[in-house]
Amino acid sequence: MSMHSFEELAALHAIAKALAQPWDLRDQLERVLGEMSDRLGMQRGMISLLDRHTGEAMLEVAHGVNLEGMDVSYRAGEGITGKVAQTGRPIAVPSLGQDSLFLDRTGARRHLKNRDELAFLCVPITYDSQVVGILSADKPAADVADMDRELAVLASVAELIAKAVHVLALEDENRRLRRMVSPENAASLELIGQSKGMQEVHALIRHVADSATTALIVGETGTGKELVAKAIHANSSRSKGPLVKVNCAAIPDTLIESELFGHEKGAFTGALRQHRGRFEEARNGTIFLDEVAELSPSAQAKLLRVLQEKQVQPLGSSRLVTTNARVVAATNRRLEDCVAAGQFRTDLYYRLSVFPIFLPPLRERGNDIILLADHFVLKYSHKLKKPVKRISHAVIEAFLSHPWPGNVRELENCIERAVLLAKGPSIEMMHLPPSLQIGRRDERGKEPGKLDAVIGAQERSMIVEALKEARGNQSQAARLLGTTKRIVQYRIRKLGIDPARFKVGKRTG
Repeated sequence: MSMHSFEELAALHAIAKALAQPWDLRDQLERVLGEMSDRLGMQRGMISLLDRHTGEAMLEVAHGVNLEGMDVSYRAGEGITGKVAQTGRPIAVPSLGQDSLFLDRTGARRHLKNRDELAFLCVPITYDSQVVGILSADKPAADVADMDRELAVLASVAELIAKAVHVLALEDENRRLRRMVSPENAASLELIGQSKGMQEVHALIRHVADSATTALIVGETGTGKELVAKAIHANSSRSKGPLVKVNCAAIPDTLIESELFGHEKGAFTGALRQHRGRFEEARNGTIFLDEVAELSPSAQAKLLRVLQEKQVQPLGSSRLVTTNARVVAATNRRLEDCVAAGQFRTDLYYRLSVFPIFLPPLRERGNDIILLADHFVLKYSHKLKKPVKRISHAVIEAFLSHPWPGNVRELENCIERAVLLAKGPSIEMMHLPPSLQIGRRDERGKEPGKLDAVIGAQERSMIVEALKEARGNQSQAARLLGTTKRIVQYRIRKLGIDPARFKVGKRTG
């Protein structure tokens, strides 16, 4: 990587400063494109967002280009922008007038007298090793001495704006997701997620929903197992029937059989009247057995009989009641381990696990965290009648780095608290629980990012070399760097450089 010039470094610092401002994301990115124009001579800068499902690049932010009323997009491989989106590799065109791939979808160069005098630069914007957008700009060909160097500068800008573009892409994806969710599927609304793990969950729900097959949902506490059960029921032919929920861990062992299978009057002390069990209540519908691993051995034996014979026997009764309820079970424990420990029947395990669905923990769902957070902001701002509309960048970073031991439930509780505390339109760090704020304070003590370190090292190297050549004379060093003495003095203090080391007669090693 070639060293950036002092002017290029100054431009990168100005861009980093713009990204640190508490502005709307689009305002930030427009300011970045403005700095590229003012400081680097790069005209008509444009940022496109990549739809990772279709490969299509949608133009979202521009400088020097009027996008009013326009909907500009590039299919994968279409034009220069589409090729960069498809390959993830930068492209530089020395002369626009001589390149057939350049489409000029915006029409911004249509009235130019000579497009041959313009070069075009286009680089991918990557976040977490994935292309999330495309950054492009024009530059007068006469001002381009080294095309590779220009691409390197633009690539540095792309690295700086990657997180902002990533978040903007998430917001766009969330809007599309909401449009896709119809009212009739409202039961599965909070199963929001486009991560690989959640895509697999959605696919399994579609496969098993409209069948009588017993399903077993496995996942940590708070991952949304009940929501999966609701989605299975809502998308089945039983959706007009009841969905009966039973928390097996919340019912005492002495009552669980009565609760599930019912009892006759006088079956035990306190049984003053006949009671229908949950399986009877779930006739023509679905029964959801949450925390099924907590069932007593006796209840396990009776549940096995229900699954095998489709009949229940109420306590204190000799009669058998036929049930056609579809069984969906859930657990936060590994049933295999429970079987090995002698805590769960092997035959019941095999009956329940005909169709297992594994829910990934929130910490493994990546960008889904922001999609869910945005959904909960909308939910609770409406419920609590608060004007909260967005999440600050600092909060987004905190969310993405938090391990979320309580999973989606913890995130929802966090957002509800934040919306309640927020007085303005944005959720800030001060509104988060102490556990997330402490995590962010710990993060601040870590080393700066790779790009910041590279820029700082290059800047230090350039100032040191100028001071060596000027033998410690700061005014002369400023002239060599093409800047003012005041700026050089400021950078020297910030970087901790001792100019006296470079004066005549002093050691410079």
